[in-house]
Amino acid sequence: MPRTRPQPTQPAVPPERGVKAATFKLLVDTAMVLIQQSGHIPSVAELAVRASVSRATAYRYFPSRSALVTTVIDASLGPVRKLADDSRGGRERVHELFKSTFPRFKEFEPQLRAAAQLALEQWALERAGLLEEEPYRRGHRIRILEHAIAPLAPALSRPARARLHRALSVIYGIEAYVILRDIWACADRELEGTVMWMADALIDAALRESASPASRSGTREPVRANGSARAARAGSGARGARGAALRPAQAAGRAPR
Repeated sequence: MPRTRPQPTQPAVPPERGVKAATFKLLVDTAMVLIQQSGHIPSVAELAVRASVSRATAYRYFPSRSALVTTVIDASLGPVRKLADDSRGGRERVHELFKSTFPRFKEFEPQLRAAAQLALEQWALERAGLLEEEPYRRGHRIRILEHAIAPLAPALSRPARARLHRALSVIYGIEAYVILRDIWACADRELEGTVMWMADALIDAALRESASPASRSGTREPVRANGSARAARAGSGARGARGAALRPAQAAGRAPR
């Protein structure tokens, strides 16, 4: 039975004006500074102390760390999440999305790392039955990438499009940034070039798969554990040829002398 995909946590809607709008902005700005300095998501009580407001006021705007971090990330990636250029082709739109996101990752890296850390922490607490707050659910990249690859839809089979969507979501996020930065010690230009190379490779693979006869007929060629479908066919053909060559010799060996 397929698992239900959890919906991403939505950011708080900021008040439009007046004292409430000013207080909301104060809390968000304070949270941004705290995360920048410490690298973790503060509790709502800690945020209230640092912003010099009452706990009741802080909890009124942000009832949990999940609500707080969602709003912080929305403030960090807001322009990217609202990116909706319909004038470009699919590959160009994906390129634009990634290139627009890289500077935001660099500027708000502590906030994005802290959000990933909170999601992992809450996952462990939830498994242990100890989570006492609303969990922070990520996933806004699904909608963002769906818009980015939309122009490629006519050239892609439905399965290939779904796989491309999921595959791009692996490299479009702070996770790939952290791997290339922390493990490979990549500089900015090398990091960005590697991610763009992966994105192009995924698009090319999806287009290639969709152009294959098997994809057009709605079937997929079997893939063996030790190679591709083509290798499987080649191996089968080779075995058949060997068998054909052996049969006359075997027959000769069984012939009466």
